[in-house]
Amino acid sequence: MTTTLNSKQNKSDFLIALYFFCIIVAELMGSKTFPIFNFFGFNLTGSVGIFLIPWIFSINDIFTEVFGVERSKNLAKTSVFIVFIMILFSMMAIALPPSKRFLPMEESYEKIFSQSIRISIASLIAIAVSNFLDISVFSKLKKMMGKQKLWFRNNLSNLLAVFFDTFIFMTIAFYSTTTSLNANMTFLWGIILPYWFLKTIMSVVSTPFVYLGIKWLNKKEKYENSKL
Repeated sequence: MTTTLNSKQNKSDFLIALYFFCIIVAELMGSKTFPIFNFFGFNLTGSVGIFLIPWIFSINDIFTEVFGVERSKNLAKTSVFIVFIMILFSMMAIALPPSKRFLPMEESYEKIFSQSIRISIASLIAIAVSNFLDISVFSKLKKMMGKQKLWFRNNLSNLLAVFFDTFIFMTIAFYSTTTSLNANMTFLWGIILPYWFLKTIMSVVSTPFVYLGIKWLNKKEKYENSKL
């Protein structure tokens, strides 16, 4: 029994490490965009963060399914705290004067790691709201449906979570107080919907990972999910 518990703990530690890897890398490197395809004259671009954000919500669902809501909420709280202290440390690191040896690289360093306070706040709020929303929706669906239709519970909770993550971030980061409401909404929906669509696709792609993750954690236990 002890061996089984230790094995599950070791596996959960690995998933936690992967969870925080996705959060930190998305925060540090997610600002880069890349071209995807041209859609009726509209050049659709994506952020590298779309490859990471859906996995965060998938791990949320795995932990909620296996360990319960409280464990998932603790993980989400820790993720918000990590993003917060990472922002503070980035501000301190950029503010410190460079040594003579590092001076030639200072400008590049600031370009890579500096973010406006507004962008950082947008990211922090978006990840906090979307994480807890994902956990809440998934847990409520589980109470209603039991262990049935894991694919439905996972994708519905993720679909809502990535929408609010995208909507909150884009609105806080890019809403302009100097333009009209109509102009703002036209611009915002023009970037929110494509990003939500791309994140949704990645969420669907990650669905088998949720099944595998749950079965992997419960390898020595019988996990029944016969009614898909």
